[in-house]
Amino acid sequence: MKKMFQSVRIKLFLTLCIVILMMIAFLVIINSSVLESFYYYSKKNASLEAFYYINQTIDNSEVEDFSLELEKLSLTNNFDIIIKKGEEQLYATNKDFSENFGQIPEVKYNVEYNVFSKEDIMYSDQNVSIRKIQDKKNGLNFILLSGTLDNGDEIFIRMPITLIKESVEISNKFLYLIAVMAMVLGAIAITWITEKFTKPIEELNDIANKMAKLDFTKKYRIHDNNDEIDELGKSINTMSIKLEDTIQQLKRNNLELERDIEEKSKIDEMRKQFISDVSHELKTPIALIQGYSEGLIENVNSDEESRKFYADVILDEVGKMDQLVKKLLELMKLEYGEREFHDTKFDMVELIQEIIRNSKVVLEEQNIKVEFREKEPIYVLADDFYMEQVVRNYFTNAIKNVKTVKGQKKIKFSITKKKENDTIKIAVFNSGEPISEENLNRIWTRFYKVDQSRNRQEGGTGIGLALVKAIMNQYGNAFGVLNKKDGVEFYFEVKMAEK
Repeated sequence: MKKMFQSVRIKLFLTLCIVILMMIAFLVIINSSVLESFYYYSKKNASLEAFYYINQTIDNSEVEDFSLELEKLSLTNNFDIIIKKGEEQLYATNKDFSENFGQIPEVKYNVEYNVFSKEDIMYSDQNVSIRKIQDKKNGLNFILLSGTLDNGDEIFIRMPITLIKESVEISNKFLYLIAVMAMVLGAIAITWITEKFTKPIEELNDIANKMAKLDFTKKYRIHDNNDEIDELGKSINTMSIKLEDTIQQLKRNNLELERDIEEKSKIDEMRKQFISDVSHELKTPIALIQGYSEGLIENVNSDEESRKFYADVILDEVGKMDQLVKKLLELMKLEYGEREFHDTKFDMVELIQEIIRNSKVVLEEQNIKVEFREKEPIYVLADDFYMEQVVRNYFTNAIKNVKTVKGQKKIKFSITKKKENDTIKIAVFNSGEPISEENLNRIWTRFYKVDQSRNRQEGGTGIGLALVKAIMNQYGNAFGVLNKKDGVEFYFEVKMAEK
């Protein structure tokens, strides 16, 4: 029961019913307290207006025309009018009033002969007096105006008045009847109105409840009324969409966080692996340098050729350590955004051809066939130093991983122009075994090598592809690796220069 009275529909219905009852009660009170006074006020003003009108027109009209005006005025306002000059009656609109006029002693209307109480005097001044009287012959009540016109004639205007109190009672009874009818009709109208106003509110409440349960499928149907409820509906719909997007984003962030947490454990392992890799990469050359240095100091081999060999090994290992440290430092600077690129216009075809020429000896030793058919210049806008690093690392990686397929070791360079974004795609293919799905993403991690044997001659340092990733991320260009038929293809994109 309590919940029912908490309903907006019931509250609105009761509120409107109370408003109707209060309006009816107000009308009854006004009717009872003011109507009688207003009635007498209106009658008084009507008689005064008639007096002033007659005073202005009596001397400006023909006798016959003036009689017609009095008749018209009398009929229109329900007046009885008598105009006298001394004892002679000049005009009279009601024969009965005229014949009985002299039988009423009070009609002399001098104040000193007034037989009525002061409450019966409604208006009085020098020329006119208005008061309530009663016809003793028939007991009817009248308002009687007596006055003197500007030409000296006396005028008497009598107006019948109903029993106003009875009229008020009748009027109030009629108002009660109207109240009952208003309540019935109001109940019907209020029911329709409350249904019209509360239905969209209930719909909005249902949407809000679904939103509370993270169900954003239901939306408010706009009715094109452009009212506050429609505006609220639009706001609810907007909030629903934004909440849905926010929650979806939170879910995505949560998944990413879960992956990050999972990745964190992997990072710890990678950190240990990093330390192990660096230790391994530096331990071996340091041990070799130390051993061969001691051999030189102790003069293990006295012949010149052996000493030269020892010195060459030391220099080679120092060079490898130097390259490793430089690459590692360069990678760190790129990853932390401490490098600025100086983009220039240069020919990518010439750059690739130069890199191939510089590796001619290695290619011949390993019997590797390199295919690159581009001859015409293709100009790009980028930092030529870092682009050379990318191409060289891809090419070096291809040389290390190329295998004999269909009787030959093959490396292929290709350039594809992409008109939709004004870039070119440079791809480096090498014949051989495909990379496992597990390693496709890992190969871009520093010091990660698919060949865990870490062979010093063929395994490399594992920094080259990490450098490629850092450079491409700085440019925001696409890069990656794809397993192809009979081999693997590494690619990257770079912006073309304007002609």
